[in-house]
Amino acid sequence: MSKPFPNIPVLKNNFAPVMVECDAPDLIVHGDLPDTLAGTLYRNGPNPMFPPLGHHHHWFLGEGMIHAINVEDGKASYRNRWVHTEQYNAQREAGERLVGTAFGEPRKPGAEELTNNVANTNVVAHAGKLWALDEGSSPVIMDMKTLETEGSNTFGGKYQGPMTAHPKFDPKTGEMMFFGYMAAGPASPDISYQVVDAQGNLTRSETFKAPYASMVHDFITTDEHVIFPIFPATIDIDRIMKGGPMIALDPSQSTWVGIMGRNEGVDSIRWFEGDPCYVYHPMNAYTTHEGGKTKVVADMMKYSRVPLFPNVDGTKTTDLGTEAGTLVRWTFDLDGNTNDYTETQLADIGGEFPRFDERFVGHEYRHGYYATMARPEAEGAPFDTFVHVDLKTGNTKTYEPGEGCYVHEPVFVPRTEKAEEGDGYLVSLVYDGSKNLSDFIVLDTDDISKGPIAKVELPTRVPFGFHGNWADAS
Repeated sequence: MSKPFPNIPVLKNNFAPVMVECDAPDLIVHGDLPDTLAGTLYRNGPNPMFPPLGHHHHWFLGEGMIHAINVEDGKASYRNRWVHTEQYNAQREAGERLVGTAFGEPRKPGAEELTNNVANTNVVAHAGKLWALDEGSSPVIMDMKTLETEGSNTFGGKYQGPMTAHPKFDPKTGEMMFFGYMAAGPASPDISYQVVDAQGNLTRSETFKAPYASMVHDFITTDEHVIFPIFPATIDIDRIMKGGPMIALDPSQSTWVGIMGRNEGVDSIRWFEGDPCYVYHPMNAYTTHEGGKTKVVADMMKYSRVPLFPNVDGTKTTDLGTEAGTLVRWTFDLDGNTNDYTETQLADIGGEFPRFDERFVGHEYRHGYYATMARPEAEGAPFDTFVHVDLKTGNTKTYEPGEGCYVHEPVFVPRTEKAEEGDGYLVSLVYDGSKNLSDFIVLDTDDISKGPIAKVELPTRVPFGFHGNWADAS
């Protein structure tokens, strides 16, 4: 008999894994699903299949599980499946955990050479397939309908390094751009940059060295530039060899932001320096040429420290409940003669998981959306409210689903293909602690404070995860 999961915050309540895969057609719908809403919300997150090896467990290291809520013709259905990576398959066959879920934890004897891939951070649709992603491994390809795993994608052997969990898509060309940190091996400062065409073919791959080795979770693109932010979530091999934390905040290091022209090589990257901070997720960025000067504008959800990771001496920094990210705008003058940049705060309400109308990736935009914590912090429940910010006026509107209910990342879906920017719906999941179940909800972006225009009862709860995306019905 397997041992129980330990009673720790990141394995309790709605952080606890669900152990059943299921298919549920024709779900109960409250309200009316819009006629123009046709597609699937895919969600990914850590869902550990076995208890930890030791006494420690990091939220980031549970095996990935995909949840799919399909909406069409006013009806909804649900399906979930684990991502069948090599790690998943080996552990399932062994009937026990082989790879630890704490950073730096040794594996079970005999599993030293097992490919480590949890594929638990994001899921995107590209070239007719689902791509399950973490940030240290090759992408895992899945069927968009059945959620069956087809295997790791190394682009025909052309690239076998890490792929970010946050690729960017050019809305005009259909290209997918991504990077990978520690591209030359553990604790290396090397970063790779790749471009994949609309058909899924690798068309570009280059490598450069960052100012230092760090955890680079996300990046940003405009229609003209690629922005690589390097934050002091450092990865230091000497510290690790001495028993220190693998990833840690080092406030003695600056923030560095590298900016490269989309049509230029990595040797053209220009580096800008700023105060130490951390950003898990930017919102969007764009390039301007006002007054004949080229500037890059990047909107970031900024923390003063590195949430969920310690200081270099192993002491705790902060978590998502004690410091909210602040939505700020960084402006880089590419024609200037300095390497600094300016910062402006965009919203009074902090939060995380910033999203926008992604038809405007890399272009000037007006509307942003994210999750925040409006109520006092509750154990195992980081976010309870959705925020819509009008970046032109600074006005915000919010929706809080009610006591005991907690939200996932919001995802924007345009009302129609040619709708104006920001005209559409927010779709997401809400966990209801009183029922221990999750609902799929639809908010109209005209005024999210009015609450859901439709709510779908799911047959299970969906554990708090990281990211997801909408794919229109084909």
